[in-house]
Amino acid sequence: MKESLSALDYIRLNFSAESSATVNIALALMMFGVALDIKPSHFQSLIQNPRQLLAGVLSQAVVMPAATFLLVMALGDHITVGVALGMILVAACPGGNISNFITSLARGNVALAVSLTAISTIIAVVMTPFNFTFWGNLYAQSSSLVRPLTLDWVELLKSVMTILGIPMLLGMLCSIYLPRVAHLLLKPFRILSLVFFTALVVIAFTQNFDIFINHIGYVFIVVLIQNALALAIGYGMGSVFGLSVQNRRTLSIETGIHNSGLGLALLFNPTVFPSDLPLGGMAIIAGWWSIWHILSGTALAFYWQRSGQTSSLNPQP
Repeated sequence: MKESLSALDYIRLNFSAESSATVNIALALMMFGVALDIKPSHFQSLIQNPRQLLAGVLSQAVVMPAATFLLVMALGDHITVGVALGMILVAACPGGNISNFITSLARGNVALAVSLTAISTIIAVVMTPFNFTFWGNLYAQSSSLVRPLTLDWVELLKSVMTILGIPMLLGMLCSIYLPRVAHLLLKPFRILSLVFFTALVVIAFTQNFDIFINHIGYVFIVVLIQNALALAIGYGMGSVFGLSVQNRRTLSIETGIHNSGLGLALLFNPTVFPSDLPLGGMAIIAGWWSIWHILSGTALAFYWQRSGQTSSLNPQP
């Protein structure tokens, strides 16, 4: 089976710095829109009940990478080394910024989502290299694709502040000092953000249309299984820690939405992964993750939105 799929590791995806910058702008606008619905009081419950944060961090940075390792071992010869290491790389990446927007759609705890995204991104400086190298070596120690990763904490901090921190602060200040303006902007921003990001997903798909069409059946199933596992882990960790349904939803989305864009950026960085390595399997997993986790997370959010009255304005323990 692996021999017949070996060509997958040698394909190349179209990925540009311009595309990444456009996505970051879209995420910043989304974060501003989400923050229009946040008040400082929403963070009080996190200080009073830190087990919410502990459950989320463990779910994202410890349980998810370990569970992914067990998954790739279970899949055995049905995946290539490149595909398996792509799955491990995505699992090692921190939560994605889009998770905050999706959490608001799901009527989850947005304050918890924002905090977890920030924390997981900051500790990614240590945890992403550790998880990829540790679990990658356990899976395929002799593979040239298992490489030591180094992340620039200054660049990561700048990214967190640009995409998450500054837009959130501006949105919260608008909510506090210009409540009428915030109320008028809230719904239009959510709708436009969702439309804008959907357009970006479609563009990313069309740029690599031939590649995805040729391999979508196989890659779709692999990412579907891993993403479903991630969503279940987040919800399950919330249950283990005795959290409310609202916070279980939040942990599910935070664990199921990964910054796979960071994984792609690492893969296309020649100082980390030399261009002569067979990175196709890893890249297409990270690339399809970038599309699929938005689709699955948004679908789940709309389902939860219609199935319950829990509101993100009233975080529950």
